[in-house]
Amino acid sequence: MKITVIGNSNTEIIIKAPFVPGPGETSVGETFSMAPGGRGSHQAVAAARAGGDVTFVSRIGMDVFGEQALQMLRQDGINTSFIIQDKTASSGVASIIVDTNGESGITVSPGANLNLSETDILNAREAIVGADLLLLQLEIPLETVKYAASMARSAGVKVILNPAPALPVSDELLKSISVLTPDASEAELLTGISITDERSAELAGRILLERGLDRVIITLRSKGAIVIDNGGAEHVPGFKVKTIDKTAVNDVFNGALAVGLAEGHNFYEAVLFANAAAAISYSRSGTKSSIPFREEILNVMKTVKRSH
Repeated sequence: MKITVIGNSNTEIIIKAPFVPGPGETSVGETFSMAPGGRGSHQAVAAARAGGDVTFVSRIGMDVFGEQALQMLRQDGINTSFIIQDKTASSGVASIIVDTNGESGITVSPGANLNLSETDILNAREAIVGADLLLLQLEIPLETVKYAASMARSAGVKVILNPAPALPVSDELLKSISVLTPDASEAELLTGISITDERSAELAGRILLERGLDRVIITLRSKGAIVIDNGGAEHVPGFKVKTIDKTAVNDVFNGALAVGLAEGHNFYEAVLFANAAAAISYSRSGTKSSIPFREEILNVMKTVKRSH
């Protein structure tokens, strides 16, 4: 199954600290690491490790960070033919602080990611219309996201949009989306509904369906996810693991979900597979280092107790 991911690539500077500082505060870090990453890149790696044949479309700078990103993606067998090395902008950089509860604060300097254009998408058309599924996020220009989603939908390709970071999205964009995958905070922003349980998550999902969507999957972290469509709502359980680092969990979920759906599984099975992948990411430190391989995901599904 062919999966094309379009999104951002950042070099991540990660500091583990007792707390994420607020305005005027200083938090003294305990550990430091630096590695290629970014939401789009993470989702591409997650899909590849979960068993997908993945092409990644992105922009990087002509610098050491960009070269490291290319090397990392190729190590995971990802097709990088449609990654553009930008002569006018540096590679994106993200500064991430992770606290003792696994919560994180992130500051991003997008760099070349902001230059990913409709022309770049047109040049990658063969990878988009020839895919079984297209996966998108919102850390590249919105017009580029809309153009790519419309191209895929017109060709009959399923489109997953992970609306992250939490930004308002237009009805025009949502009409090209097959599956929207917000987490609870993103769904709250999109609907104004405070999500505290499965019932409120279902209500938020129904509001989103009214905007032209076919299906919404709201992720609830350790509690799993809820799938909402016009036929009803179904809760898919998570897996009980110790939470260490939540930074990459939503990206891992989306990458694995893309694989499950591209393989032709029903939504319950695909989301359960994605929940298992997310649980593994929860239980590990780091971003790329937390992304599991297919064998690990299948093992969790067989051996780890579900949340409920």
